[in-house]
Amino acid sequence: MRTVGSPVRSTSGVDLAVHDLGGRGAPLLVSHATGFHGRCYVPMVAELADRFHAIAFDYRGHGDTPRPDGPVVWDRYGDDAVAMGEAMLAAFGGPVAAFGHSMGGACLLMAAHRHPGLFSRLVVFEPIVFPPAGIRPPGDESPLAAGARRRRATFPSYEAAIENFAAKPPLRGFTPAALDAYVRFGFREDADGVHLKCRPETEAETFEGGGGHATWNVLAEIQTPVLVVAGKVEPMQPSNIAAGVAELLPNGTYLELPELDHFAPMTHPAEMAALVAGYLA
Repeated sequence: MRTVGSPVRSTSGVDLAVHDLGGRGAPLLVSHATGFHGRCYVPMVAELADRFHAIAFDYRGHGDTPRPDGPVVWDRYGDDAVAMGEAMLAAFGGPVAAFGHSMGGACLLMAAHRHPGLFSRLVVFEPIVFPPAGIRPPGDESPLAAGARRRRATFPSYEAAIENFAAKPPLRGFTPAALDAYVRFGFREDADGVHLKCRPETEAETFEGGGGHATWNVLAEIQTPVLVVAGKVEPMQPSNIAAGVAELLPNGTYLELPELDHFAPMTHPAEMAALVAGYLA
């Protein structure tokens, strides 16, 4: 089995942490959401292990990939997706399929536009691709950014972190395996306890910059087949614009699953795996 070497060099001298999640079959690139990391999706891809060889990575400032100096710029996250797509293309000898969640879905679309030969098919769950007017009133503070800045970043142990998150939304809805993966691989341990690898300020700045890229304006130029999935459609949420993203894509398909929310890959990993496998088949 050919594999992607780790790390993969992106722009600004960033070396992306790459995680081979195993499995057998066709390659599948996994692209994570804001504040998460590639190994958050271990429970989902475990359901795909008999059909796909999954490889995930951490965007700059997330997981095991360091944040470079300077502000958070979403186009640089797009650079990371391009770098990983190109590494996969070289390793497997042709375009590969990919799954992207939230920010990760938006970055896959950026990469598909910049480099049309990277991907055979994409599944993107509620991608952060907003119309020019945005989804919130001008000047309205993002509650996600505010919440990220309040996020507790240090705990005495992994077990204490898991206990804390299991009692609070939205992580209390995660399956035990998904919550464990989020904490075990998303925190770094030292003599003082365990500490979030993605700093709260990085997560907050990423939420604040979600409307700052122009991917919406180039959706009509992306020829890659894309399944755009949304959970329950709610005002001022990514789910509310997912249908518009699919409509603008020349080869876009829209699927709405109102029983799910924005964290479906962690709350319903088996259902999401079946959906991915069905479309990529």
